[in-house]
Amino acid sequence: MAPGTKRSEAKAAARARGESLFAFTDQRIHSFETRNNYQHIVMRFLNWTRDQHQLRDLAKIDIQADELVSLYLLERIGQKKSAWTLTTERSAFRMFFQDRSLTDSVDLPKRRRENIKRSRLPAKRDQRINLANWQHIITFCLACGLRREELRDLRVQDVSIRPSDGQLVVRVSKGKGGKVRAVPVFPGREGAVRAAIEGKIAEEHVFPRLSSLLDIHSYRRQFAQDLYELLSGRPLPPLAGRLQSPDLDPVAALEVSRRLGHNRIDIIFGHYIR
Repeated sequence: MAPGTKRSEAKAAARARGESLFAFTDQRIHSFETRNNYQHIVMRFLNWTRDQHQLRDLAKIDIQADELVSLYLLERIGQKKSAWTLTTERSAFRMFFQDRSLTDSVDLPKRRRENIKRSRLPAKRDQRINLANWQHIITFCLACGLRREELRDLRVQDVSIRPSDGQLVVRVSKGKGGKVRAVPVFPGREGAVRAAIEGKIAEEHVFPRLSSLLDIHSYRRQFAQDLYELLSGRPLPPLAGRLQSPDLDPVAALEVSRRLGHNRIDIIFGHYIR
């Protein structure tokens, strides 16, 4: 674990040394959320080795790691798991077994932008939720662009008026990587934030319940796009178009990145406002 440090800094150092950045890793986990995800992945695999191969001894599993993990990933490919899920699982196994060449013989599906459906196209799960019942959360998301976990942990006392300029601000006490940030509410959307905390005590959670069917990332993405247009004064291209790198306003993009809990323009350009 390397909480509080940045993977980008290790990557920059490797670039300066002339090392290849293809599939780069510094052999550290920088986010507690990543660690939690990796632990779930590894435990699911160990349960599989117990149920399918009657193996419980970690020392024996370690000896056969490449063979067992390869079989497991092939089974997951057969189950039509996404390329992103499979790549994350392989990264978890390589970290756990400390072997960067683990499962090199297995060809994982390629991650292609056109195959991303969630947050861009309607999904089956969207049909199982009545969004009219969740407008209070949706409008809150569009006002400050928080992640699902940040919404879950948010308390009434985290919403305040900034004395310096009277701006309504939402404080995230534990964002990705344990980072703290203050997010100014999107101008004109303050009413959604005030309505969410009205009548509640300071220690109370703003949202006692979040439906797993809510596509929080899509609202976060919309927040980023709206904020970029506001700060840059430049409309984004229509859906059929594509924002080109030279046309990007770097100052506005960096501010959007920071409000989302990042500090890199490339993440915003590639995943939110492109």
